Amino acid sequence: MTTPSDDGTRTAVDDRPVVLADDTTRAWSPRTARARFREGLAIPTAGVAAGYAQANLVSVPADWAYDMLLFCQRNPRACPLLDVTDAGSTSTVLASDADLRTDLPRYRVWEDGELVDEPTDVRAYWRDDLVSFLIGCSFTFEWALAAAGVPLRHVEQGRNVPMYRTTWQCRPAGRLSGPMVVSMRPVPPEHLDAAIRESGLMPAVHGAPVHCGDPSALGVDDLDRPDFGDRVEPEPDDIPVFWACGVTPQAAVMASRPPFALTHAPGRMFVGDARDEQFRVL
Repeated sequence: MTTPSDDGTRTAVDDRPVVLADDTTRAWSPRTARARFREGLAIPTAGVAAGYAQANLVSVPADWAYDMLLFCQRNPRACPLLDVTDAGSTSTVLASDADLRTDLPRYRVWEDGELVDEPTDVRAYWRDDLVSFLIGCSFTFEWALAAAGVPLRHVEQGRNVPMYRTTWQCRPAGRLSGPMVVSMRPVPPEHLDAAIRESGLMPAVHGAPVHCGDPSALGVDDLDRPDFGDRVEPEPDDIPVFWACGVTPQAAVMASRPPFALTHAPGRMFVGDARDEQFRVL
């Protein structure tokens, strides 16, 4: 359960685990996952349709599209582009039968940088001038981490991955600017090299961590209070490991206040048809 805060994020009001993927949802095909989301299922997508790549979504009016494109190109660790649509298009090359207005578990609607709604369907908000950007997601490399023996605490605990706004500023682009957002996974020391190596082989979905260890180096004061997602309980020797996150454009929307934008809700991604390993550098 969450409540809105002054800056447009959602703040947890209790600490109950969210419902994440189970054996059934992990076995879904991407098409089945999208169909269930179209029906209104709003779960986080970590582990859903296991083996298939996921993507962040941000849609902005065409007169802001060049700024967003430039922002992504200038900040590729946080915003690795997988697809950019034509204005008004509701489809993507990442899945030929998908509808970007209905096929994510939950969306966010922004007006002048303020969060105004979190629906499961944005057809009522859709505009013919919207250009959509699909950005690589770190959920895509979690299969490689798991295969290398790296534990995924948020999956083990049935929680959404925690995400934090940092004090590291992205390179501005036109009217867009804002801080980098990072996702955090606690990693045991003996698995740190594998986590860095395996994610580093997948630069199209954020690649290697941007920081390991002391969160204060990122300007993060309290790991128990993520700006997005859920608090995750580390084991005593775990090292916090931080990856650039595709929620960064949402932080830019909050900071730069375009008149309108649609995004995915953090942790509730677009599930495409490409296999995870297609994004792995040989």
